[in-house]
Amino acid sequence: MKDCVAENIRNFTLAGHAGSGKTSLADLMLFKAGVVGRIGKVDQGTSVSDFRKEEQERRSSIFSAALHCPWKDHHFFYLDTPGYADFCGEAISAIQVADTVLIVVDAVAGLGPGAIRAWRQATQNNIPRAFFINGMDRDQASFETALKGLQDSYGAAVCIPFTVPVGEGTGLTKVVQVLQGGDVPPEVAEAVKKYRTALLDTAAESDEELMLRYLDGTQLTEAEIAKGLHKAINAGQIVPVFCGTADKDIGIEELMNGIVSFFPSPLGGAPMPLLEGGTQERTAADALGFVFKSVTDPFIGQMTFVRVYSGKFSTEGELHNLSRGGRERLGALLYATGKDQAHAVDAGPGEIIAIPKLKNVGLGDTVSMTSSAKKMSPIQYPQPTMVQAVFPISKGDEDKIGSGLQRLIAEDPTLKLERNPETKQTLLYGMGDQQINTIVNRLQSEFKVQVKLDTPKVPYRETITASGSAIYRHKKQTGGHGQFGEVHLRLDPLRTAEYEFVNEVVGGNIPKNFIPAVEKGVVEAMLDGPLARAKVINFKAAVFDGKYHPVDSSEMAFKIAARGAFRDAIKNARPILLEPIMKLKITFPEEYMGDITGDLNSRRGRILGMDREEGFQVVNAEVPMAETFTYPQQLRSITQGRGSFEVAFDRYDQVPSNVSMKVQETIAKDRQEQEE
Repeated sequence: MKDCVAENIRNFTLAGHAGSGKTSLADLMLFKAGVVGRIGKVDQGTSVSDFRKEEQERRSSIFSAALHCPWKDHHFFYLDTPGYADFCGEAISAIQVADTVLIVVDAVAGLGPGAIRAWRQATQNNIPRAFFINGMDRDQASFETALKGLQDSYGAAVCIPFTVPVGEGTGLTKVVQVLQGGDVPPEVAEAVKKYRTALLDTAAESDEELMLRYLDGTQLTEAEIAKGLHKAINAGQIVPVFCGTADKDIGIEELMNGIVSFFPSPLGGAPMPLLEGGTQERTAADALGFVFKSVTDPFIGQMTFVRVYSGKFSTEGELHNLSRGGRERLGALLYATGKDQAHAVDAGPGEIIAIPKLKNVGLGDTVSMTSSAKKMSPIQYPQPTMVQAVFPISKGDEDKIGSGLQRLIAEDPTLKLERNPETKQTLLYGMGDQQINTIVNRLQSEFKVQVKLDTPKVPYRETITASGSAIYRHKKQTGGHGQFGEVHLRLDPLRTAEYEFVNEVVGGNIPKNFIPAVEKGVVEAMLDGPLARAKVINFKAAVFDGKYHPVDSSEMAFKIAARGAFRDAIKNARPILLEPIMKLKITFPEEYMGDITGDLNSRRGRILGMDREEGFQVVNAEVPMAETFTYPQQLRSITQGRGSFEVAFDRYDQVPSNVSMKVQETIAKDRQEQEE
């Protein structure tokens, strides 16, 4: 168990693209540290990190996992994260609370979207970064090619090897530490010398006094080199590159020693940004922690994971929730290693602790042992890229579905649930079909409720392209007072607002007290257009004349007359159907360009521009919403999982006439079936 000072804690997150070997590396470090007696294997379902049933079935990570182990006289607290974009919320939360992000890169495939996403987030939050090129024992593995990919994307003077391989593929025998010197095989001697010189140059540049001595030819001591490199790594001037293979346990000990020597301690990181401005030093006495993960444990119940930034958390006190207010008694502090937990008396900077059975603490909260501490800045998550309509299989399960989804959404902020009042569907938003299918499976296994998914209905709009007028008289005579109202209405196109209502009646043909009823009738009628029963937008409605009866006229009569006048007038105003247009930013390897553009064309898409980012091709396009519902699956299929995209609503635009007819026929058929 942990028994070291805060300066000897190392807190880091393993990130990267799916399949790069993050989990294998995480399991191997536990084994080498003596925490487990055998190496966990992802493909055998024995991984300590991938312990959830869903992960064992998929043979890949879905959730982040908290792990810890001793190494030499230090202690590692680290998080293993999923690499697929569908589960990026877990990775984003874990990266946010790391002192260093160790990005694992496949030696054959190179950078993937998961690695790029991790780099960007770490860079935006001033978190030091390091690379581990994994799988150097595989056929076609090339250290030079993989390193060139990193240096082309992020800079040759930034990404500098700290270890180099001796041999590649099946010929890999070991790795050599660039700064260690000693017995260096001739085949890598020149490379080691070049990289050592680059590291010494950067170490010297971090301090003016060191630079002067270095330029004078004075040999720097190991302590001076380490100090200079620490400073450069913290500032992002150097990103260490390690290499090896987790499958054959080559280069892993050198990596773990490098983590000890070069990764910052919890006390040496940048000050923590606070929500209300300013920062707090990590050496502050106030206990301050951030909730980055909240899950429901099948045996313990609610389990809240906290990264401790400063001060000390102890079971001998109360936990203050600075984000929501309130305080709770701390019953226990736990160290988690996958699904296993061990009790802790207290926890200090850099440590990751799990706290069971908290009632009023959730993901993104700042917690402390005192009410006077300040709240930390929240985590920013991306907008969902996929949506599905959710229906209960059994009648009466609507409430169970709602409560179950709300509990699952509390664990992952990239999920969103809403009821669309237009389409009358319950919509579940997420980052991809794999994430949404996982949620559906968890609803069944954890909440005993079955649901079915369907493609959402598109919230179409309608508008007019010409002016149209109509006269409508509502007259109804029954016993007693009758109903009478006549409205003369004109509709004109309007592009500056959703709708505008004006009163042009003169001479009191419609008394002023009935004009608001006319507007209410227009507002009600605009929700049910003539083409697809969709909302009508971008028009100006002018009531310019009418008639009333001193006894039989009423607000209801004029509202009904206005609805009728609107329905008749819009038929004369050449109505058209509008559809939502989405903007897409698609990132993928260049070799898939032809397939990507061809698929976009088949979806009625339009390419707006192209760019390159970090070695990947970027296409900016706009695509009708109706054509985006299956895009996550198609992009994954085209790029073999190495593509990603962002999507956002842009505007409404006219539906092509051939498509419009099909949409109208489909909606009319659905409406008829519902009425029957």
